[in-house]
Amino acid sequence: MLRGGPLALGGAPLGNLFGAVTDETAEHVVGRALASGVRCFDTAPHYGSGLSERRFGTALRDVPRDRYLLSTKVGRLLIADPDAPRHQHGYVDVAPFVQRYDYSYDGTLRSLDESLHRLGLSRIDIAYVHDIDIATHGSLQPQRFREAMDGAVRALERRKHDGALAGFGIGVNDVQICIETLAVTDIDVILIAGRYTLADQSALPKLLPECVRRGVSIVAGGVFNSGILATGTNTRDGTPAYFNYAPAPVEIVRKVQAIESVCRAFDVPLHAAALQFPLAHPAVASIVVGARTVSELDANVRGVGHPIPALFWDALRTRGLIDSLAPVPSEGASVSR
Repeated sequence: MLRGGPLALGGAPLGNLFGAVTDETAEHVVGRALASGVRCFDTAPHYGSGLSERRFGTALRDVPRDRYLLSTKVGRLLIADPDAPRHQHGYVDVAPFVQRYDYSYDGTLRSLDESLHRLGLSRIDIAYVHDIDIATHGSLQPQRFREAMDGAVRALERRKHDGALAGFGIGVNDVQICIETLAVTDIDVILIAGRYTLADQSALPKLLPECVRRGVSIVAGGVFNSGILATGTNTRDGTPAYFNYAPAPVEIVRKVQAIESVCRAFDVPLHAAALQFPLAHPAVASIVVGARTVSELDANVRGVGHPIPALFWDALRTRGLIDSLAPVPSEGASVSR
């Protein structure tokens, strides 16, 4: 199991996801994370077409390399193009590159080398094969999956054997593709977004027990399910609460409203419960949460350490708001690893 602390800083917001962040702000966020004890950082070429990687590299350049774990992803190559749109895939004001899917052996090695160049660092600790699910590739998914298993996984195995990686795995938001991957190959870690949260525990019945059995670490991303578990159902500006990158469906809104009711009864911040819940499962090594400002980073750090009574979790379970088999944090204990 890979361990680097309960909270990892996700790099999508620092790649200008949905809004621009200055280089200075990005550096301050990473610096504040380090000062707060965060030792895991996750990025990807996809995040701002290399912008997130570049910013992490700048912020971490003078930090002793053994003080932190750094992960990035493979599966998309960045191709220079002077006509590339400045707004792509939800990212704004990005560099002039377009993305090309490539899960081949040679493409994966190239991707790792290009990431190192953008980061300007000596090594990457963990590499994830990024987005090999049907939602991303549609009818081409079976072909992409085979390419990833025969190409990308073999390339990452080589880099791990050579000592250039501590571990590798997949980074996805689909439970089934995780199960299919584990059926055909051995990996060290899975970054799964949005599938083990207060609102969605679909990873619990099959995936998490299999990961415990095989010693595969889970890094839980998307613990706010794109926003609704951070903002609650009543957003400040009156816009719909988001779940999985879209306005939340009625059944999710009702479920989160019921969770909010329990939060009010026990004076527990919703976002703190959302941050701590996944960490109670033995398969989960850490959660990865993005931040675009120092204040957001501080709120996440506080949320991970906020004391939550055992009776709160009992109430959620009794009301059927979390799976009866889901482990919960112990009473009054802040999460630490």
